[in-house]
Amino acid sequence: MSPQHSRGAPDQQVYLAPRGERPPAGIFRGCANAPRGGGAATDGRAKVRGNDGGKRLGAAELGAELGERATLVQFSSAFCRPCWATRRTLAEVAEMVEGVSHVELDAEERLELVRELGIVRTPTVLVLDAGGHIVRTAAGQPRKVDVIAALGEAV
Repeated sequence: MSPQHSRGAPDQQVYLAPRGERPPAGIFRGCANAPRGGGAATDGRAKVRGNDGGKRLGAAELGAELGERATLVQFSSAFCRPCWATRRTLAEVAEMVEGVSHVELDAEERLELVRELGIVRTPTVLVLDAGGHIVRTAAGQPRKVDVIAALGEAV
């Protein structure tokens, strides 16, 4: 598990779990966004959802070509400060790893896609494999090392 603190709050961590896998029990203790009454798992900033049912995103949905090996898709909003740092992190990783591209989408401009994917906060990052299938999803600002680890499953 890779903890990351956010916005100066020492009890908030991010956990990039594979699709369909939940974080270990007890990870939610002391976190502001612990799940209430079931629903998707969150641990302060990360939201881990179940299987996406084989959902595939292509150039038509993204408005940009997929990366040769993988694509990092970021959903952002205009006044989202963590989105700025996430943009920087994903751009650095895309530059570092050959065949990986970074696509940033404005959540407000792409509301239909946001609703279809069940995105409820920004930033949300989707890691797509070369075929456009969603491999991992995380809401919140990930660390570079976590993004690289998530790419390991996609490439």
